[in-house]
Amino acid sequence: MARTLSVETGRFPLAAAFTISRGSKTEATVLTCTVRDGENAGRGECVPYARYGETIDGVRDDIEAVRERIEGGISRQELLAAMRPGAARNAVDCALWDLEAKAGKVPVWQRIGSGAPRPLETAYTIPLGEPEAMAAQARANAARPVLKVKVGTGDDVGRIEAVAKAAPRSRIILDANEGWSEDNLARHLDAAARCGAVLVEQPLPAGRDEALRSVARPVPVCADESLHTADDLERLAGLYDAINIKLDKAGGLTAALALRTKARELGFGVMVGCMVGTSLAMAPAVLLAQDSDFVDLDGPLLLARDREPPLRYEGSLVYPPESALWG
Repeated sequence: MARTLSVETGRFPLAAAFTISRGSKTEATVLTCTVRDGENAGRGECVPYARYGETIDGVRDDIEAVRERIEGGISRQELLAAMRPGAARNAVDCALWDLEAKAGKVPVWQRIGSGAPRPLETAYTIPLGEPEAMAAQARANAARPVLKVKVGTGDDVGRIEAVAKAAPRSRIILDANEGWSEDNLARHLDAAARCGAVLVEQPLPAGRDEALRSVARPVPVCADESLHTADDLERLAGLYDAINIKLDKAGGLTAALALRTKARELGFGVMVGCMVGTSLAMAPAVLLAQDSDFVDLDGPLLLARDREPPLRYEGSLVYPPESALWG
């Protein structure tokens, strides 16, 4: 029986508005790609991201453009050349991984040659707001071991200090989402160091990273918007200490595994992150993140409702996916 492809849009309301330096959202809009072959079906989820010029309709069109090849049996390696990196390829690639696992009765973690996956400690995100509101959220989540704090305004020193005081035992990652500038970079990095932050993510706009070469970095700095694929790594050497790998940027688990390997070879620390999506989007990322330095896979914790069956979360621990979900 020939393969068949279906693509569906899903909308999942958030438990509360999610605000970063670029704006707010109240729901996660995702595309789910399902590839069926006889009795077996594999699924992959992507989250089109406007920052990278992606829309739901555009990503759907990108998948439809290769429908004939997908239904004709394209391999994951062939997919790397057939589609550009991004959300569309991620959905197809993860669906093919899931299909292979279900058809061969071999879980993905064995297919990628890693050991049995273990639960991971994920960061929990505090959205951008006024210092008092952010401190209240940090205080409510102060038992979590890692908090990822959204910043990215012209003056975030008060926010950084407020959150650090409210959650003194949590390791704090600051994520500016390109919102700082060359003029306030050193001041913000100094505040991060003074308040014990363990990582600062994407302080400057992508393409304006060069200022990182000449400023003291008292806290390690991680590339997010500046890093998509393995081809970006050499350009970022000397500017960043770590990289944030997201399946929607890399264009799937296949490309992300290669990116992780090259990043380690070049001496970068590794974070595995996510867009705001459901457990289906997080499932392959949990396997990718098994040997990462930082894990930011809290997307489902921000939703008012998740898929069934969901990933298992216990506090800040996220458990590997069961086969009924993915892989």
